[in-house]
Amino acid sequence: MKKIIFFSFLLSALCSYGQKKAIQAKVTSQNISIDGKLDEPAWENASIASDFIMLEPDNGKSIPFEKRTEVKVLYDNDAVYIAAMMYDDEPSKILKEISQRDNFGTADLFGVFINGFNDGQQDFMFYVSAADVQGDCIMTDANGEDYSWDAVWISKASIKENGWVVEIKIPYSALRFSAENKQTWGINFFREIKRERFKYTWNFIDRKIGTFTQQAGTLEGIENIKPPTRLFLMPYASYYLNAGDGQKTYGTLKGGMDIKYGINDAFTIDAILIPDFGQTKYDDQILNLGPFEQQFNENRAFFTEGTDLFSKGEMFYSRRIGGAPSTDPSLNENEEIIELPAAVNLVNALKVSGRTKNGLGIGVLNAVTEKTFATIKDNTTGETRREIVEPLTNYNVLVLDQRFRKNSSVTFINTNVSRNGHFRDANVTGLAWDLNTKANTYSLFGNAKYSFINDIEDKKGFYSTVGLSKTSGKYRYSFGSDFVSKDFDPNDLGINFYTNYYNFYGNANYRILNPTKKFNTFRINYNMYTEFNKESGKLQDNSINTNLNLTTVKNNYYGTGITFYPMEICDYYEPRAENRYVTIPRKIETWGSISTNYNHKFAVDLNGTFNVFDESERITYGFDIGPRYRFSDKLLLTYFFSYLRKNNNKGYIDQIDTDDNQTTPNEIIFANRNVITYSNTLGGKYAVNSAMTINLSVRQYWSYADNKNILTLEPNGDLTPYPEYTTNKNSSFYSWNADLSFSWWFAPGSQLSALYRNNASNFERIIDKDFKHNVSGLLNNDALKHIFSVSVKYFIDYNAVKNKVGKRA
Repeated sequence: MKKIIFFSFLLSALCSYGQKKAIQAKVTSQNISIDGKLDEPAWENASIASDFIMLEPDNGKSIPFEKRTEVKVLYDNDAVYIAAMMYDDEPSKILKEISQRDNFGTADLFGVFINGFNDGQQDFMFYVSAADVQGDCIMTDANGEDYSWDAVWISKASIKENGWVVEIKIPYSALRFSAENKQTWGINFFREIKRERFKYTWNFIDRKIGTFTQQAGTLEGIENIKPPTRLFLMPYASYYLNAGDGQKTYGTLKGGMDIKYGINDAFTIDAILIPDFGQTKYDDQILNLGPFEQQFNENRAFFTEGTDLFSKGEMFYSRRIGGAPSTDPSLNENEEIIELPAAVNLVNALKVSGRTKNGLGIGVLNAVTEKTFATIKDNTTGETRREIVEPLTNYNVLVLDQRFRKNSSVTFINTNVSRNGHFRDANVTGLAWDLNTKANTYSLFGNAKYSFINDIEDKKGFYSTVGLSKTSGKYRYSFGSDFVSKDFDPNDLGINFYTNYYNFYGNANYRILNPTKKFNTFRINYNMYTEFNKESGKLQDNSINTNLNLTTVKNNYYGTGITFYPMEICDYYEPRAENRYVTIPRKIETWGSISTNYNHKFAVDLNGTFNVFDESERITYGFDIGPRYRFSDKLLLTYFFSYLRKNNNKGYIDQIDTDDNQTTPNEIIFANRNVITYSNTLGGKYAVNSAMTINLSVRQYWSYADNKNILTLEPNGDLTPYPEYTTNKNSSFYSWNADLSFSWWFAPGSQLSALYRNNASNFERIIDKDFKHNVSGLLNNDALKHIFSVSVKYFIDYNAVKNKVGKRA
C-alpha cells in the first residue's frame, strides 16, 4: 500500500513539473483560531497545494514523499488564512532555534509569497519558523528581499509527531490588491529543511531563468471581498535616563505617534509625529583617513520600512535627513565654538507609496528639519552669540516607476532640498531603466541623472551609466560604461564620492545550477575595469580580477580571489585639491574566506587578505576570525576579531597655503605611515520565547596612523621628502559601544523595549600603543556615557476597534 501511495505521489509531481500551478481559496464564515491545531471543520474541505519542487541545491528535484508538504487556503471578509503541514519522518531532527523577528537563525522555515496584482513584479513574503518566529519582507527581482518592511499578522507553529504545522492569518490590510470582484493573485509556498539546507517551492522556480517573482503560481476563488479601511495608529511613550561625568543625571519623557493610512487599495500614507529614534542601533565609527565621509547604515525604522521605491536610481541617502549641519560657523578673532550640534533634529516626516493596477508605482517622501544653531564664545569679552548652521530645511523625494511586461521598468526620480534663506538649495533629477527580454535571458539597464546646486555659484552636473547583461543559464556576462561630469553633486539628499571620470567594465562568470558530488554551489567570476579622468585622460583605475565562490555538500563555504593592477594609476581624490593627483604604484590584492556550516553548534568564519605594492616594503595584510556557539535553541554567542595593518601607506595629512587668493595650495603634505586597526565585537542572544528576547552587542575599536616621515606632493604625482614640516599629524581613535536590550512583542504590532547603553570614544595625536591601557581608559565613569531607556508602542487597528465597538452596541 505504501508503494502505491509513493508512486501516485511521484506521478503527480512529474505531471505538475513545469506547469503554472493554481489553488482555489475556500470561503469560510467560521471563526478561525490561530493556534496551530487546524481543528476547524473549514480546513477539512479546502483544496490542497502539494508536490513541492526543490529550489536549492538540486533545482527541479521533487520533494521526497516522507518530507511532503500540504498547504490549504481559506478566506473571509477580513483576511486570508494559510494552513501548512510539513511532514518529516525524523521530527526530532527539526531545527528550531528561537531568534528575533526577521532573523530566523538555525530553524526550519515555511513561507507564503503573495502578489495581489499577479504582475510578477513584487511579492509580499511571510515566513514562520519551526520555533514560531515571524519574518516578513518585500521581494523584487531588482532589489531582492527587503526585511525592513514589517506587517502586522498572526501565526502559530507547533511540532507534531509526524512533522510540524503552521497556521497563519494575513489581514487584507497587510496586502495590496485591486478592487476587482474576482481576485487572481500570484502565490507561491516555500519550505526549507534547515538540517539539509534544502529549499523547496510549490510552483517550480527555474534557476536558469534570472527572475524569481515571475515564476509564481496563482491563487483563485477569492470573490466579493471589500478591502477594509487601512488605518493604523501607533502611539508610543519613551523614558530616557542619561548619566555621564561632569553632568547631572537627568531624565527625559517623550511621546508621539506613527500613522499609517490606506488612501485606496494600492496607496498608503506613513507619517511620524514627534519622532523618537533614541533606541536605534549605534553607528560603527572608524578612523577615517580618506578624502570622503564615512557612510553609515540607516537604522531608523521610518526610513527603512517599505522604501524599495525610493531606492530606485540610487539617488536617496536617508541619513542626510537629520544628519550633521550643512555649514560651519564663521569665527572672528579670539572666538571659539562652545556648542555645535552633531545632528539636526527632525520635526516630522511622511511618505506616500503604492502602485496602480497598471503597474505605475508612485512614491513621495517629505521631511522637515528644524533650524539649528551653534554657540560661539568671545574669549576676550566672555560674551556668547548664536549662529545658524542649518536653517529650517525641507526634503522631498518623488519617484514614478512604470512596470511593464512583468519584468521591466522605467523610473523617474527627483530629489529636492530647500533651505530657508540664503543657504544652499539642491535639485537632482534622474531617469533609470531596467529592460528585460520576454524570456528573461538578457537585460539592458542604466540611468541618467542631472544635478543643479543653487548656491553662491550655481553648479550643474551629469551622471550616466548603461549596461547589457545575460541573466540566465550557466554562463553569464555583463558589460557597460559610466560617465560622470566634474560638477555632478547629489550629496544634499544622496551620496556620491567619485566624479569627473568615465569608465568601461565587463564581467563573465560560470556557475553550476545543480549540485555535483562535491559541491552544492560553484561560481567563478572574471572582472575587468578601466577608468579615466575626464579632463586629463589619465588612467584613474585599471584592474583585472578573478574570484571563486563555492559551497561543499557539507554546506561549508569557501571563497578566494586575486586582483591585478598592472599599471600605475592617478588618484585625483586623495590630494583634496583641484587638478592634483598622486601616483599609485602597481599592486596585487588577494583574499580568502571560509565559513563553516551554521547548522553545527560551533561554527567559525575566517577571512584573510594580503596586498603587495610595486614599492619597497609597502604591503597590506589582515585577517578576521569569527567563532560562534549555539548553546541551545535559546542561547547564542558570537565573537568577531579583526586585524588590519598597512605598512608604508601614503596618505594626505595637511596642506600649506601662503596666498589666500590661490585656488590650489602651495604644498600638499602627505605622510609615509603605518596604519594599524583592531576591532573586537561580541554578540549574544537569549530568547525567552518567540516573542521575548534579550540581546547583547559590544564593540571595541582602535585604529592609529603612525607617521614615519613627511612627504610633499609634486605636480607630476610623485612624493618627495619634506622634512621642513614638523607638526604632529599622527592619529589615534578608539571607541567603545555596548548595548544590552530587552524586546517583548506583547501583542501583534505592539512592543515593549528596554535598553541600557554605554559608550565612549577619544581621538588623540599622541599614540599610546598599550592596547590594554587604551581599552581600560574608556571603561571608567570619567569617559563613559550611560543611557537607560524604556519604550512602549501600541498598535491600534481602526477596523478592530470599530468591530469591537459595533459588537458592544
